Amino acid sequence: MTDQIETAELHGQPVLKLQTPDGAVALVSLHGAQVLSWTPAGGEDRLYLSPKAVFDGQTAIRGGVPVCFPQFAGNGPLKAHGFARNRLWTLANQRAGKDYVVVTLRLEDNADTRALWPHAFAAEMSVSIGGGRLDMELEVTNTGKAPLSFTAALHTYLKVREVESLRIEGLRGLDYTDTADGGTLKKETGVGVMVDDEIDRIYHQAPATILVREDDRAMGIHAENFPDVVVWNPWVDKCARLADMPADGFRRMLCVEAAAVREPIELSPGADWWGRQSLVAM
Repeated sequence: MTDQIETAELHGQPVLKLQTPDGAVALVSLHGAQVLSWTPAGGEDRLYLSPKAVFDGQTAIRGGVPVCFPQFAGNGPLKAHGFARNRLWTLANQRAGKDYVVVTLRLEDNADTRALWPHAFAAEMSVSIGGGRLDMELEVTNTGKAPLSFTAALHTYLKVREVESLRIEGLRGLDYTDTADGGTLKKETGVGVMVDDEIDRIYHQAPATILVREDDRAMGIHAENFPDVVVWNPWVDKCARLADMPADGFRRMLCVEAAAVREPIELSPGADWWGRQSLVAM
């Protein structure tokens, strides 16, 4: 059923179009192994892609699900969110069945990456769709002879109808680092997290499943092997300073990111690690 996986272009850049017989569709960019769009069967696109996103094969694409590796944000010597989202990945595997489609993209170290981060590695990003579900898995292997450590996240931009009208459930009682407040450690006391200002929080020891609830729909978010969850919205002022976002773009998006941030992943030579995030449209 290879006709369920097609090679296409979006704004001049190579993408893979995944589609299932029941009508689910996703676009995955080879640049960054980034899911750009996901429409569940019988539904509407549930990922936000900025209409001002840059598609030049070098710049990080604003929206979808950027892969943050080997560094999250500015927590290290590299540029924010590392280099994986700015690299061309290769198609390593693809398969399709009656109710699913899955592709795996691969990135390995080379002279350019070692100049930035002196480690040998292989990373694979697997994307699977079917029905009302999107599954994404990042796997990293230490292919070198020395230990390495990294932080990572699947920087998921959810497309929402109005960010002020939603509620995030499942985070009550958790400690979080409030990056918007200078990195202060706080505790979540609300039953549901509301967004009515800039929010940039890293929740620690997060539960496996949280829920983003809107008026007549919801998104279940399930993570495995990612101990943190990041919640981000730039709000008015920061959004206005982002050249690749419309001024009102913050109203139509919310980032809820499966992440490994507070405790870096440590890999000995030959060892590997994986982390998974699943979105279930409701």
